[in-house]
Amino acid sequence: MASPLISVVIPAYDQQKQLADCLDSLLAQSFRDFEVLVVVDRSPDCPGQLVDRYAARHPQVSVLHLDAAVGVGVSRNAGAARARGEYLLFLDADHLLARDALSSFADHLERTGPVDLLLFGHTRQHGGRDWPGGAEALLAEAGPEVFGPLDHPELLGAPALIWDRLVRHEHWRGQGLAFPEGRYEELPVVHRAMLTARRIAVLPRACVQLRRRETVHPTGSPGSSNFDIFDQYEQTFALLDELDAAPGPAGPSREAVRDALFTRMIRHYLFVFDLAGCVARAERPQFFHRAADHYRRFQPAGHRRPSGREGVKFSLLAGGAYPAFEVAKLSHIARGTITGATRRR
Repeated sequence: MASPLISVVIPAYDQQKQLADCLDSLLAQSFRDFEVLVVVDRSPDCPGQLVDRYAARHPQVSVLHLDAAVGVGVSRNAGAARARGEYLLFLDADHLLARDALSSFADHLERTGPVDLLLFGHTRQHGGRDWPGGAEALLAEAGPEVFGPLDHPELLGAPALIWDRLVRHEHWRGQGLAFPEGRYEELPVVHRAMLTARRIAVLPRACVQLRRRETVHPTGSPGSSNFDIFDQYEQTFALLDELDAAPGPAGPSREAVRDALFTRMIRHYLFVFDLAGCVARAERPQFFHRAADHYRRFQPAGHRRPSGREGVKFSLLAGGAYPAFEVAKLSHIARGTITGATRRR
């Protein structure tokens, strides 16, 4: 049997009952040279019977049943190990694929030739509206030519999402890529895939829609927590040190990569810290000081903080000023409440 161009790997975690819509969006594609591997573990959120029914009706869908509750990352690893396609696409149950997405991927790859990564855009559905995913401008600026990671370091400043890119299977195996346990498991995988790629291309259009009702990823591995984010970024900066020590071009491009990843890391920490219900009240001081430690350890020489309110938050974190940070946040909330009340009047 000939290998398909694309293998789509989906962990079957379906808290919001959206997996059927995701599978339907795949099976409605006009492009047919793909397979779908749905990984079902022993979690109660995995609807094994639903997936088995799809596999019985559609030859392109196969199911991998695991004998333990292992979480999203390990499920993805199991699916990737079983995949036969030239490229891997990782989706979740709350994703919808644009009807012509796979054909757009295939057409673009025909123009570029084989690439290690093909980046594309996405949208987020919230409040009855579609919102841009946040990296559209960066993708558009990258241009149509194939490039390497040092050519467009600004792309490493975008959120590290595994589901807005195709990964060439050969690159996945060659780099020994695998999702670690814990939450935020995408971070070290996406960063290693980007930093070690030789050929990267961009398709500057939205191909996936995220319909997640919760902002935080729903399922890590057993025993995971939001503090896993620090270990995941530790892996990324250890990789940067490893690559900097290896022979190769030095200079502004490598410095720009480190600066982009540092800014992304701090923005991510502040986002998680500010997100309501994400970090428990009793854990907030510890989380803040772990983030401040990373700020001091990984800050690149010559780094310039963002302007405005975001820059103030960067400064307070850099100084480890937890009480001042919380006071500033409360003051901002109070000003917003007063302003909102005034506007309502």
